[in-house]
Amino acid sequence: MFDEKLILIGFILISVVLVAYVIVRPGVTMARGGKMLAFVALLVFPVMAGSLGTVEHLRRSTSTEFCLSCHIMEDYGKSLHVDDREYIPALHYQNNLVPRDHACYTCHTDYAMFGDARSKARGLRHVYVNYFGTKPETIKLYTPFSTRECLHCHLGMRAFEEGATHTQDPTTLPKIKANQLACTSSGCHSTIHNVKGLKDVKLWEAPVK
Repeated sequence: MFDEKLILIGFILISVVLVAYVIVRPGVTMARGGKMLAFVALLVFPVMAGSLGTVEHLRRSTSTEFCLSCHIMEDYGKSLHVDDREYIPALHYQNNLVPRDHACYTCHTDYAMFGDARSKARGLRHVYVNYFGTKPETIKLYTPFSTRECLHCHLGMRAFEEGATHTQDPTTLPKIKANQLACTSSGCHSTIHNVKGLKDVKLWEAPVK
């Protein structure tokens, strides 16, 4: 498998060399072959390099490391290590119920058509607020968390379909599946990140690989 970063660097270097050659020897564009070279140097390779760069940055933006790179998100990263099964993000993170390297994106992206694009748009809004806006004292989601994102993984799981809490009332599961009852409702899985309580909890240390 080729390293995408090396391919991107290769395209950039080739683009720079070709553009420099055309600038230094503009007369080369007089011939048909020179015109083709200029077209490749000034359009084809830069577009390809830009496209690969965009793909690489979009891929990196789905990483947990990227999400937690802002100072304001540090406590949310720490909350993933809370040694308490009541903390839903921590439970998922520590037990590999979501990929640790992409934990934030896995839970907060939209599993619908154009969901990735909407998630990226919200991400750009986060970046803008972090650098140019007023950082809120308490971070809140722009829209309520949809049960659909939970069901993307949990729908059909035996623990979900046969869980005592879900089956005690015959109306519970249908309501959850219809997005009429949120998984994060009070009395259910209501302990999310709870960053204000971090000073009072024990943290789990991941084993060294």
